[in-house]
Amino acid sequence: MKNISTKAIVAICAIGMSLNSFAGNKDRTGQSGAPELLINPWARSTGLFGMNTASVEGMEAMKLNIAGLAQDSTTEIGFSYGNYLSGTGIGISNLALAQKLGEVGVIGINVMSMSFGDITATDYFNPEGYGTYHPQFLNIQLGYAKQFSTHINAGVSATFVSEQVSNISATGASFDGGIQYVTGKRDNFHFGIVLHNIGTNMRFSGTGFAINADQPQSTPTFAVTAAYPSDKFEMPTNLNIGVGYDLFLDENHLSSKDAMPKQRLSLYGNFTSNSFNNDYLGVGAEYGYKNMFMLRAAYRYENGIGDLSTSTTMYMGLAMGATVQTRIGGDRAPMLALDYSFRPTQRPANGVHMISLRLTR
Repeated sequence: MKNISTKAIVAICAIGMSLNSFAGNKDRTGQSGAPELLINPWARSTGLFGMNTASVEGMEAMKLNIAGLAQDSTTEIGFSYGNYLSGTGIGISNLALAQKLGEVGVIGINVMSMSFGDITATDYFNPEGYGTYHPQFLNIQLGYAKQFSTHINAGVSATFVSEQVSNISATGASFDGGIQYVTGKRDNFHFGIVLHNIGTNMRFSGTGFAINADQPQSTPTFAVTAAYPSDKFEMPTNLNIGVGYDLFLDENHLSSKDAMPKQRLSLYGNFTSNSFNNDYLGVGAEYGYKNMFMLRAAYRYENGIGDLSTSTTMYMGLAMGATVQTRIGGDRAPMLALDYSFRPTQRPANGVHMISLRLTR
């Protein structure tokens, strides 16, 4: 066991030391595609702005650190909805299922869809519009994770990406891989690392790139159809490293050494190296009482975030959220949880609201 743990730590450090190799060229900011791959639809982890990479667990780990999918529960199902910038008509719907397969590990599926409301269709001859169209983004993620020891989880996932805008579309695939390491007297020290969105290039194609034009060199003049191909674009690859530490505030007042603490304060730190964006550095904290009520808050910093003239993000950097959960019946009954998070934005200043409903058995 010690040999396994030592090898895992060495591997983690080696990946961390190679962090700069994934940092990318910041001159390429905004040049990647499939930006929805960077969106986490789960309210519990977005309330921490994703700072809990090291300790995230269950089906929501598929969007943050796939290693956390290796949970203790047998079955987990959840739904979430995001109101992305109130008033814009952008909505995020997400459905996930995780199932433990004994000693084999845990498999999960996550389906996320983005809708953008009705957008007026215009062209050269109809600048005022002649109807509406409905862009649709769809991500289907399949994941697998396993607990290799009492200290180490690891997992991998693959995501099918589909983007459709009127009469053009693009498809691709991306892959994630992550590990989590836990140690301490009560397994209260956490370390996690995950590589997101290594995948294929994507290219839009379809009849939307075809135009009808006259052939002036011919006699008589006749119309031809010309197609203009689009350029390829890459996935928004990033490397995410996080640490976490759980403080049990009433540990010194327990009736016995086997009693479970009622009050927990978890502290998080996280660094994200983006290939096509500024790097992120952040901290977060979560307070939990009797595993029934949780309050959380976080701050994520990136270069230029406080200056509208240089900032490349719509966020102000703050995040906050809460969870209420209870068992439906006795001690072995399923756990029902309701999560909410809010992240204020600087432009437009409507914020991002996320709400999730999870059932764990």
